[in-house]
Amino acid sequence: MKLLIVGGGGREHALAWRLAQSPRVTEILVTPGNGGTATLVKTRNVSSSDGTPLEIATREKVDLTIVGPEAPLSEGIVDRFQEAGLSIYGPSQQAARLEASKAFAKEFMVRHDIPTARFATFREVEGARAYLARQSNPVVIKGSGLAGGKAVLLPDSKEDAADALQQLMVERRFGAAGDEVVIEERLSGPEVSLLAFSDGTTVLPMPPAQDHKRAFEGDEGPNTGGMGAYAPAPVCPPTLQRDIVATVLQPAIDGLRSEGCPFVGVLYAGLMLTGDGPKTLEFNCRFGDPEAQVLLPLLESDLLDIIEASLAGRLGDIDALRWRAGAAATVVLASGGYPESYEIGKEIGGLEHATHPGVVFHAGTRQQNGKLLTYGGRVLNVTGLGTSLDDALKNAYANVDAIRFDGMHYRRDIGAKARAQTA
Repeated sequence: MKLLIVGGGGREHALAWRLAQSPRVTEILVTPGNGGTATLVKTRNVSSSDGTPLEIATREKVDLTIVGPEAPLSEGIVDRFQEAGLSIYGPSQQAARLEASKAFAKEFMVRHDIPTARFATFREVEGARAYLARQSNPVVIKGSGLAGGKAVLLPDSKEDAADALQQLMVERRFGAAGDEVVIEERLSGPEVSLLAFSDGTTVLPMPPAQDHKRAFEGDEGPNTGGMGAYAPAPVCPPTLQRDIVATVLQPAIDGLRSEGCPFVGVLYAGLMLTGDGPKTLEFNCRFGDPEAQVLLPLLESDLLDIIEASLAGRLGDIDALRWRAGAAATVVLASGGYPESYEIGKEIGGLEHATHPGVVFHAGTRQQNGKLLTYGGRVLNVTGLGTSLDDALKNAYANVDAIRFDGMHYRRDIGAKARAQTA
């Protein structure tokens, strides 16, 4: 089969890497791709200047397209492909509202009794300010639209909260994400991500993962798209995983189907494990990034088989997914200054010495004149594999030590809490 993957980050490199291992895959096109997908077996990049994904898929006679990022899903890429009679994996534009609008997602959770924090939504800054003035407990302020995980602000005081509203709704720091804001109670507890494949009816969960959103060690600094992850997360044992499927993931899939927009693809629930049980922080409508970079290396089932079963509505015929024993951990190597301003075009060296068990997935890279250069904020995802989480982390950081580029920044405490618990 000939496949097309839409996107150019670490998640898309991981998808291409996993799908290239299927014996039924003959060629994978990635648009726009990155420096890693440019050299991956069976894979070639197609520049976005060569056409839209739909034009590329039509011209290249692609058998199946897989969408990586959230933006094309929210813009209706799946609907356009289906209207053209082309096979594509991912949720429709209506179903993708679960990620594209935090306000919609919160209201949806209320309608379907999915546990989440108390909240209020606002489109006018004055109403939001008045609401904040009445709050006595800490809050979280979120831009409702897409912002790469960055428009989530955790003010420490009423003054900080007022400043957060100013940034979102007045200064428009995160663009259209600030057209509407969600103000919700701040929950406490460890966070966990639980992703699942779905065909619109059946839910097949993956191992629980933990992302690290803050830019600096000790969970300090601004939110980012993710600075590292590991799986499986020991904080979410099998009994809790089953509870989350029953109270969060399955009701979400059933709810979307009942509202006329069945969800086909990967549904991601970001959760906080509170003293009152799991509460849903957000939904994503695709593989997480960097969660994909730890989950896909653990997946032993053929990803193409799973995707085709999902599209055919027969995911329930798969008794269970096969997962590699042990654990995976990924460390994001970022450009200096990320998630704020940063420079690109720095030469990357040392990848040939990253030989400990694992995979280096490219995110913001490009090949130019025989050199590998930085081309984004999150540059590389260095994933380690091991028989335990401790081994996986050791292998990831051993490979990090081999790599270099000017301004390279990364967190040195990925998995530290879980590592201490499992030591």
